[in-house]
Amino acid sequence: MQMSSVRNPVADLRELGIENASNVYYQLEPAQLVKQTLERNQGVLSDTGALAVNTGEFTGRSPKDKFIVKDQITANTVNWNDFNIPFTTENFDRLYDKVTAYFAGKDVWVRDCFACADTSYRIGVKVITELPWSSLFAYNMFLRPSDEELEYMHTDWTVIQAPGFMADPAVDGTRQHNFAVVSFTRKIILIGGTAYTGEIKKGIFTILNYILPQDKQVLSMHCSANQGAEGDTAIFFGLSGTGKTTLSADPNRKLIGDDEHGWTNTGVFNFEGGCYAKCIDLSAEKEPEIFQAVRPGALLENITFFPGTNQPNYADKSITENTRVSYPLTFIPNALEPSVGAVPKNIFFLTADAYGVLPPISRLTPGQAMYQFISGYTAKVAGTEAGVTEPKSTFSACFGAPFLPLHPAKYAQMLGEKMRKNDVNVWLINTGWTGGPYGVGSRIKLAYTRAIIAAAIDGKLEHVRYRSTPVFGLAIPETVPGVPTDILDPRNTWADKAAYDAKAADLAGQFIRNFQKYAGAADQEILASAPKI
Repeated sequence: MQMSSVRNPVADLRELGIENASNVYYQLEPAQLVKQTLERNQGVLSDTGALAVNTGEFTGRSPKDKFIVKDQITANTVNWNDFNIPFTTENFDRLYDKVTAYFAGKDVWVRDCFACADTSYRIGVKVITELPWSSLFAYNMFLRPSDEELEYMHTDWTVIQAPGFMADPAVDGTRQHNFAVVSFTRKIILIGGTAYTGEIKKGIFTILNYILPQDKQVLSMHCSANQGAEGDTAIFFGLSGTGKTTLSADPNRKLIGDDEHGWTNTGVFNFEGGCYAKCIDLSAEKEPEIFQAVRPGALLENITFFPGTNQPNYADKSITENTRVSYPLTFIPNALEPSVGAVPKNIFFLTADAYGVLPPISRLTPGQAMYQFISGYTAKVAGTEAGVTEPKSTFSACFGAPFLPLHPAKYAQMLGEKMRKNDVNVWLINTGWTGGPYGVGSRIKLAYTRAIIAAAIDGKLEHVRYRSTPVFGLAIPETVPGVPTDILDPRNTWADKAAYDAKAADLAGQFIRNFQKYAGAADQEILASAPKI
């Protein structure tokens, strides 16, 4: 057994029902975890010293295999649906006993860490796994306690990940052999049958999305955040692949975090201690901060190398388009420590519009902001979820529905109150297609999107003229510094204007049909912000 503290991980495991493990490796440093991974032939080093691994069968989340135990705590509070799927207490207890027994005779890695950079809301998390590189992921992604904090910290939640354990759906109540099950009563997240590390981080995100809004009156958000030299905070909502990580890694601003945050009465704080960036087409020119973070201690997932080298081929999608790299937030030179910022001045809703209908930027009224937030329109980018092989339009309430245990109206209500109280500017940013739909048009250039966001943050769009688009009624600026004027109105970029009008009407119809399930909880201002066909 290797350990670096007075804590007794063997006793902790025994209390959890994990006994007779072959070796217990506790709180190992990244270099040790990398060495163990290489010795077990579970990974290789890239040319920059980052550890590269393959997550196997699953290279993305599996939303249909995520469950929440339905019991006295959750029965009347969780919004049960296609991604908050009920699981019986009996099935959880039986599955838990099987998973803990599975670790007998196996090496086990244990890591204690924190979530939530604001110490007023911090929770202790214990991550237990059968793979050394999964422990490296936990080291990278969560907050790392000091030796003193480690000695006295309390475990609030436990994550147990057993990629090699396969469930029996007929007996265990799962859909197939892989699963991620949350028990709010036992405060345990049980993951099996998948080595995809994203299930670990999204498990903790899910429980915080349940706890913070209800118990702490903190709005939990699927967003990135950064801070300017004057202390102004900007937040970026969006699903995976829309640009949260890329756009928040701005060399001219301090990075607060790239994915998960809470909004209190006094500011914004990061839930995590690291970043989990997409690697597809990564380059030093387009994303220099992320590119430079791929160094010793970083964990690359499902990338390939150029033949005969250990140089990553970031353009290769042969394993998945959802290639990833995790690294500590400190790998970004301008990361803010601690990861806590002021109340936001600007909010950006990022959407990868696969239809090429929405403008690159539009300024939203409060009613439109709430309509777009509740709708959460974007495209699922290939590889982010199992079975998605090309962009597909979807509506994900609050830009993060798969991770929201409560009804979307709860999060929307809290956001609306905070937006109005703090007089926040809200912008809709299309990072998707222009000049036609996916397969015909082209992706909006990242350089243009960066220029657009910089102009909004710097106040350069406050005094320009705006015009309203038909159908969606969005206010688009007539000029943006550094951006060609002709791309600001998406209709101008289509050769066939009638085809654009038809596609806009089609997308508007999808918005209207999707919003029907929320209409009963929306006020007149929000309802009036729907597109007009």
